[in-house]
Amino acid sequence: MMSGRRTRLAAAVLVGLAGTVGLAGCGGPGADRTVELTVHFSRFSPDHFDVAPGTTVKLVVHNLDPIGHELIIGDAGVHERHEKGTEAYHPPRPGEVSIPAGTTRATTFTFGNTVGERVEFGCHLPGHWAYGMRGVATVA
Repeated sequence: MMSGRRTRLAAAVLVGLAGTVGLAGCGGPGADRTVELTVHFSRFSPDHFDVAPGTTVKLVVHNLDPIGHELIIGDAGVHERHEKGTEAYHPPRPGEVSIPAGTTRATTFTFGNTVGERVEFGCHLPGHWAYGMRGVATVA
C-alpha cells in the first residue's frame, strides 16, 4: 500500500502525463490564445484574425462539411510545398492538421514579432486552395 505522499506524487505525475498527451494531439506546447475557426461550404470563418507579436495560438477547427479538409498555416514556402505536394493526411504537428468531415481538430502556431506580418492559412487538398479556401492572420 502506498503512503499518502507517494499517492499524491503518483497522481501528480499522471495528471502531468495526461496533459502532455492532450497537448500532443493539438500540435505542440501550451498556447497564449485560442482561435476557433469553422469550415462550412469549403470556407474558413473567420477568414481573418489579428494576433499580438510572438503569440502562440491554438487553432481549433470545426469542420461542418461532409468532406475532409486540412488547415495549413505558414509562410509562402510552406504553402508552395503543400500546394505541389501529395500528402493527403497530416499527422499532428505544429501548423498542420487534417480535419475529417464532421470533426474538430486543433494545432498550434507561433507567430513572429514583426508587426504587420501576414501569415496565410488554408486547405491544400486538390482544388481547395484555388477555390479560395484560405485566410490570413495579421501580427498587430
